[in-house]
Amino acid sequence: MRYLKQGQTAEAISANDAVVKETVETILADIEARGDAAVRELAGKFDGYAPASFRLSETEIQQAISEVSPRDLEDIHFAQTQVRNFAKAQRDCLKDLEVETLPGVFLGHRNVPVEAVGCYVPGGKYPMVASAHMSVLTAKVAGVKRVIACAPPFHGKPHPAIVAAMHFAGADEIYCLGGVQAIGAMAIGTETIAPVDMLVGPGNAFVAEAKRQLYGRVGIDLFAGPTETLVIADDTVDGEICATDLLGQAEHGPTSPAALITTSEKLANDTLAEIERQLGVLPTADIARKAWEAYGQVILCDSEEEMLKVADDLAYEHVQVMTRDPDYFLKNMQNFGALFLGPRTNVAYGDKVIGTNHTLPTKKAARYTGGLWVGKFIKTCTYQRVTTDAASAMIGEYASRLCMLEGFAGHAEQANIRVRRYGGSNAA
Repeated sequence: MRYLKQGQTAEAISANDAVVKETVETILADIEARGDAAVRELAGKFDGYAPASFRLSETEIQQAISEVSPRDLEDIHFAQTQVRNFAKAQRDCLKDLEVETLPGVFLGHRNVPVEAVGCYVPGGKYPMVASAHMSVLTAKVAGVKRVIACAPPFHGKPHPAIVAAMHFAGADEIYCLGGVQAIGAMAIGTETIAPVDMLVGPGNAFVAEAKRQLYGRVGIDLFAGPTETLVIADDTVDGEICATDLLGQAEHGPTSPAALITTSEKLANDTLAEIERQLGVLPTADIARKAWEAYGQVILCDSEEEMLKVADDLAYEHVQVMTRDPDYFLKNMQNFGALFLGPRTNVAYGDKVIGTNHTLPTKKAARYTGGLWVGKFIKTCTYQRVTTDAASAMIGEYASRLCMLEGFAGHAEQANIRVRRYGGSNAA
């Protein structure tokens, strides 16, 4: 393996993270102390938008929807249908369970939705309409009773298409509020915003850090940082399509990593040249160039097996596979947010419309979690039932001895009293 291009060092990335961490700590402490007043000041400072109420009324929601063209509304409905259908199919996989493990001993679990969820929809730089489908709609399919949604103002007001998507997805409360102040308000609560039990949705580095700091106080979907994209390719494709798929995600922001792993040195060099050509014409080239120059990588490997190892080590969010046998990676790859198999699909399909969820793990979190899905909003809660005296006494004898093995006399007595009461002639 050798690098034809490398991104920033781990030390440089760590230094940037420290600045973000300190800033977020200060903002969250201010919201904790001053509630709505702090949120309003922060919204005015960062977004230049501080209305009397950040929550949109039904009239304001309908006004926003009226500003969206019929074609855009039709496209939003189409995308939400795809996301809803896949989320429902996933929900159907989650079954309640009860099994008799011993005579008279019944164990089970119930799948219980989280009660209140806060969904963040990024929209300050790009109006991320699709994030409303991925978070609000999926939470509703899971059965969440109260779903609130926040998105920052866009050009000084709520973005009509985002509001429409939130509304059609089923949001119970819609707020025009962004950044750390939105995350803090939803998790901590203020005088006018009741706190939620869980936060979901992507965002910039500050939003991601806010979720990290609030984790434990509330649940979160996952630790999501800047968008990452990895292209795994061989000589069955060309530099144009590889460059397009890399820059198509690098435009998310100046800290978005994009990497190519290939067994073809010709493809690697063609892709590098094509990236420079496309950066000359891409409307979002200013952002994409910064991301590519600071975080872009091109890695040349000797074999598919080596490409697999490098890809698993990177553990990237999006992995586009364009090789002779993409199913090799489907069967063998362990660490990824989502796979896009073959040249006919791509990350943009997953981001916007095809039906899988686009909120995915970054910064190597794919080593231990998948992305947002209907199951993230559901708690699998166990229960037990003992229906016969003989079963209670039998389990009690084992439990008593095991409790005493650990020195827990009080635990043992919980078992012993049941052995005495239900054990009959075998009572201890």
